[in-house]
Amino acid sequence: MGFGWRTASLAVAITLAGSFGSLAAEIVRVGVLKFGTVNWELDAMKRNGLDAKHGISIEVQPFAGEEATAVALQGGAVDMIVSDWLWVSRMRAEGTPYVFAPYSTSVGSIMVPKDSAIRSLGDLKGKVLGVAGGPLDKNWLLIQALARREAKIDLAEEAEIAYAAPPLLAEKARQGELDAVLIFWNYAARLEAAGFRELVSGEEAAGAAGASGPVAAIGYVFPEAWAREHSAAVEGFLAASRETKQLLATSDSEWTALAPLIKAEDETTLNVMRDRYRRGIPHRAVTEEVKDAERLYRVLRDIGGEKLVGPGLTLDSGTYWAGLKNAS
Repeated sequence: MGFGWRTASLAVAITLAGSFGSLAAEIVRVGVLKFGTVNWELDAMKRNGLDAKHGISIEVQPFAGEEATAVALQGGAVDMIVSDWLWVSRMRAEGTPYVFAPYSTSVGSIMVPKDSAIRSLGDLKGKVLGVAGGPLDKNWLLIQALARREAKIDLAEEAEIAYAAPPLLAEKARQGELDAVLIFWNYAARLEAAGFRELVSGEEAAGAAGASGPVAAIGYVFPEAWAREHSAAVEGFLAASRETKQLLATSDSEWTALAPLIKAEDETTLNVMRDRYRRGIPHRAVTEEVKDAERLYRVLRDIGGEKLVGPGLTLDSGTYWAGLKNAS
């Protein structure tokens, strides 16, 4: 009877421990683009139980576009989205205190066919250049600045610019309807696998504008007040993110598991996507990132003005989440 009582007590203790463990796992709602690359990290995080390991439970909420994710964050429907530090600084300057935690240094590149005669930015004069992200995309603005400085050419005026969504531009490039295309990194990787080559990257343009190393262009964005109230959840999420990135940086089998989500056309494409993702994992100290972001902000404000950055004259000092230990 004594043994049975002890067994029953142990069973109750295990049940209660499991219940308390479930209660301790705080839900973090992350708004993402339906087909965005951040889904890869979140999928690997949940599949490997890394969110639970760090005391949280990730709830992924997909949206059709970036504006929809921003609206969801502003309306309190999600706790986090992925955006850039420029937007965060602007929102803070306008009275909405969001904060930023680096996610990826990958931005985009100008891609040309492998056998193209285009070898420099100056060669784009008179050519048809597809541009993703619109006239105020910071990657595009930095590349224009680089072209002015190195090739003495105003790309916006001296090339024929075609603005469009990335999938359409990628298809037009494949069909030979564009001489070159400035496109986000994941589409650039697919074009690279299809035989295109990189003319210039956004990272190179940022370096020419004064950045001393790779700067995370995009990151996890969340309300500062929420982060203070849920600091353990934020720390748990960022720790899970760092561990997931390390897993994706070292395990090729993880990429095999992600293949259905990535929808790569073939193994070559999957491998290029893997390698380009890994290249974009942030590694630098946050203090270094902040200094470079401040430099780039000044350059971008000079180029795009208030229409791009809003009323702030400098990068808002609270843009990066104060609890960050490192960039990744």
